[in-house]
Amino acid sequence: MKRIVALGGGESGVGAAILAKKEGFDTFVSDSSPIKDKYKKVLDDHQIPWEEGHHTESLILNADEIIKSPGIPNEVPIIQKLLQQNTHIISEIEFAGRYTNSKMVCITGSNGKTTTTSLIYHIFKAAGYDAGLAGNIGNSLAQQVAEDPHEYYIIELSSFQLDNMYDFKADIAILLNITPDHLDRYDNNMQNYVDAKMRIIQNQTGKDSFIYWNDDPIIKQELQKYDIKSVQCPFSEIKEKGSIGYIEEGEYTIEKPTPFNMEQEELSLTGKHNIYNSLAAGIATNIAGIKKDVIRKSLSDFPGIEHRMEKVAKVRGVQYINDSKATNVDACWYALESMTTPTILILGGKDKGNDYNAIKNLVKQKCVGLVYLGADNAKLHASFDELGIPVHDTHSMKDCVDACYKMSKPGDTVLLSPCCASFDLFKNMEDRGDQFKALVRQL
Repeated sequence: MKRIVALGGGESGVGAAILAKKEGFDTFVSDSSPIKDKYKKVLDDHQIPWEEGHHTESLILNADEIIKSPGIPNEVPIIQKLLQQNTHIISEIEFAGRYTNSKMVCITGSNGKTTTTSLIYHIFKAAGYDAGLAGNIGNSLAQQVAEDPHEYYIIELSSFQLDNMYDFKADIAILLNITPDHLDRYDNNMQNYVDAKMRIIQNQTGKDSFIYWNDDPIIKQELQKYDIKSVQCPFSEIKEKGSIGYIEEGEYTIEKPTPFNMEQEELSLTGKHNIYNSLAAGIATNIAGIKKDVIRKSLSDFPGIEHRMEKVAKVRGVQYINDSKATNVDACWYALESMTTPTILILGGKDKGNDYNAIKNLVKQKCVGLVYLGADNAKLHASFDELGIPVHDTHSMKDCVDACYKMSKPGDTVLLSPCCASFDLFKNMEDRGDQFKALVRQL
C-alpha cells in the first residue's frame, strides 16, 4: 500500500487526507502547529492518524508522496529533507485533480482573485449549475471530490498552490494580473513569482480557454515565451485589438463566444479594478454557456465579498471601509484610486518586500491622515513621513481605530487597506478585518 503524508492540518491538508484514505492509501497528517479542534474531529471520524506541534521524521520521510499545504515554505527543515531524498511533493489541488473529470474554472492573479472567483461562483449558482467553490476560498477541493462531487469547480489558486501542480489542467484559466507580491517566498526574485503564476496555463489544450488582462505589461511580455494551445480570450479596459471583453462608451461588452452587453453603471462592483474582475467573470460564464440574462442579473446583484472594500459603518459622518484583504501595494493602489472623499489610510503589518513608491502619489492626492498599524512601522515612517501628512503610530487595532476616530472629520473616509500581511499582530487578514469592524461598530 502506498503511503501519503499530508503536511499541514488545515482545510487543504485534511481534505487531501480524506481523499487519500478513500482511495486506499496509507494516510497520515502532520502539522508543526496546533490543529484546530474541528479538523481533529474530522480526522478522527475518518480514522486518519495525525500529529500536531512537531513533525516526526520517521513517519514522514517514508512517504511515497507528500501533499504540502500552500502556507508551508520550501525552506522548512522537513521539506528540505524530503527534497534531498527526491520525494515527490504536490499540492492538494494536484492530488484532487487525479480523481475527478469535472470541469475546472481556475482563477489566479496578484489581485482580484477572491472577488472574481466569488462572482463566477455566484453566476454559476444563479444559473442552476452544479458547482463547488474551492482553493483559497470555499471548502477543500479534495474533500469535495471525495464526498460531495460537483460537475464544475470554481477554484481560486495562489502562486503557492500553483508551485506544486504538475499534471492538473484548467478547462478555463483566468490570469487577472501580475504585480509584485510574496517576493519573500520567491528569493525576492520577481521572475520566480511570475513563473509560478504562468503555471495556470500548463497542460491546456485547444479545447480549453485562457482569459487574461490584455493591458498587463508583465502578462504581455510573458505570453511571448509560451506556445499557448488554448483559445485566448483577452479583456481590456477599453476596446483594443484582440480583446473580446471591454468597456466602450459606458457599455460593458463581451464579443465571444456569445455577444453580450449591459450598461456599466448596472454592475454591482464599482472601481476600475472591479471592471477587470467583472469582465473576466462575464467571459468565463459566457464560455460555460450560461444564458445572457442570468449573467446580466448576477453581475448586477452580486453582494461583494467580506474584507474587500467592505463598508462597515458611518460614524459621526465618517465612512469606515474594511479592505483588510489588501495585502500588497497594488491592492491598496486600487482601493485608493477609487476614493472620492478625504481619506485616512491605515497601513502596516508584515512587509513582504514592498515598494511603497507605487502608491506615494495617490497617498499625497487622497489622504489627509495616515495611521500605521504594525509590530514594526519603521519602513512606513521612512516611506511616507516626508509627505507631511499627519501620522499616528499604533501597534493594536484598538489604538488604531481610536486614532482614526480622533483624526477624522465629517465627510472623511477611514480606509483599512494595509498593503501588508497580517501575521505580525493578527491570526490572519480575516482576524484583522473582524477586529476592525467590531471596534468601529463600538464607536
